[in-house]
Amino acid sequence: MSDPFLRGELVTWSQVYRLSRRLAENIRASGYRPDAVVAIARGGYVPARLLCDALGVYDLQSIRIGHYEGGARKNETARCYSPPPANVRGLKVLLTDDCSDTGDTLRLALEQLRCCGPLDIKIAVLHHKKVSPLVPDYYGRRIVSWRWLIYPWALTEDLSGFIAAMQPRPETLDEAVRQLRARHGIKPPRSAVAYVLALMKQREAP
Repeated sequence: MSDPFLRGELVTWSQVYRLSRRLAENIRASGYRPDAVVAIARGGYVPARLLCDALGVYDLQSIRIGHYEGGARKNETARCYSPPPANVRGLKVLLTDDCSDTGDTLRLALEQLRCCGPLDIKIAVLHHKKVSPLVPDYYGRRIVSWRWLIYPWALTEDLSGFIAAMQPRPETLDEAVRQLRARHGIKPPRSAVAYVLALMKQREAP
């Protein structure tokens, strides 16, 4: 179970674009020219696509590693749920995710990719949390004080997890918004919270 009073931070689309551009500039400045970008599914999909566009890379692949679930519920260990990309042999690979947290997801992805014989692997993330023992080669922003980062593509999933963990469950939109702010320090758009509440009712309907 996640901490019912876990502090969070909403990451906006404009921040994502800005960090992606910064990442691409840092990668170019370092002289690294990846042949392929491998996204860690699912959080790395969007950052990987943005980096592909900025770096002019058309070979986008993925590997699915699971460690966290919605609302910051953490599984005991990271697990690989898909075979690693088989066609990266001899290529320079940029492994991409949204953030480095425990480092377990990135470490497992590295192990899986190395078995496929790439020429080289570099890691790029939007956010690098100071607590991570694995430091990426490139990151857009360093997070010193730990908090749960809620990306735009994970907003529905994370809000669903946070609200599902509330006891008692909020019965109104106003109450859900109030509890999200009190428990997690976030103020998501009311329309997003309303959408999540409607989805949860649909899922629970017989």
